[in-house]
Amino acid sequence: MSAASHRISRLEPYLDRPEPAPTLLKMLVGVQLAGFREDAGLSQDQAARSVGFSGAKLSRIESGKGRRPPTETDVRALLELYGTDDYEASVLLKLLQRAGEPVWWQRYDKRLMPEWFDRLVGLQEAAATIRTFEIQYVPGLLQTADYTRAVVERGLPNAPAGEVQRRVELRMRRAQLLLREDAPQLWAVIDESVLLRVLGDRTVMRDQLDHLAKMAQRPNVTLQIVPLNVTNASAPAIPVTYLRFGGLDLPDVVYLEHIRSANFLEDRDETEEYRIVLDRLADEALTPRESVEMLRRRMDERYALSS
Repeated sequence: MSAASHRISRLEPYLDRPEPAPTLLKMLVGVQLAGFREDAGLSQDQAARSVGFSGAKLSRIESGKGRRPPTETDVRALLELYGTDDYEASVLLKLLQRAGEPVWWQRYDKRLMPEWFDRLVGLQEAAATIRTFEIQYVPGLLQTADYTRAVVERGLPNAPAGEVQRRVELRMRRAQLLLREDAPQLWAVIDESVLLRVLGDRTVMRDQLDHLAKMAQRPNVTLQIVPLNVTNASAPAIPVTYLRFGGLDLPDVVYLEHIRSANFLEDRDETEEYRIVLDRLADEALTPRESVEMLRRRMDERYALSS
């Protein structure tokens, strides 16, 4: 079996996934096409010219970006150019077909799911490991419905009630990711100020902290809190999400969220810098056990139920 065929054989299990995970499949198709091109001794510009593509189009295909997967016609043209054998081509085309299957979040309109957010949800659905740091809010995958509603109403004070409810439903549906049999590992580090900032009311906050403590007991969830008295913590000024896909020749991705947009970093040098920052934060934070103990103390001291 050739090296290319061996790489392709590792992808066959993805043909039988219960969920198609289109973002992952688009990335896998792109990575394999780039590998075939390199095996054929062609640069990206040479390959693009040979099939009548722009360089930008081929770059987009190989990176797996864009809301929709590439067309079968375009992928077949590339496979023919690279001299890909029948087995390799058949697996890649089946992956491409699965990448075009509908997924649950596509039922939400583009106001709730702009392209950058669509990509984040797809990446989270496909990730083996998700690391996140939050300095203002509880991480989205760990929020309760009432806490989410308070976050949405603070950020979009003029949004109609129907839109607020759809946004809450969307976040709750996303959070089910952590309950799946094949759930990713989530490693969340949050600043202690998140526990003190009241959103909704004190009952909402007590329920949210209780939910965090319970989720932290799950085998796939690690939660750490950076205490306020750690004055030299190496915390970035914005939320950071770091995604790793595990053993598939895919790059790690760092997601940096802004108010109405986001950046996705895939360059190895850039993502490595953020991995080091997250490692330092984890070292500076309380241990998972100490973090749960802090959650319980804050519930009793700050959000105690009225007698």
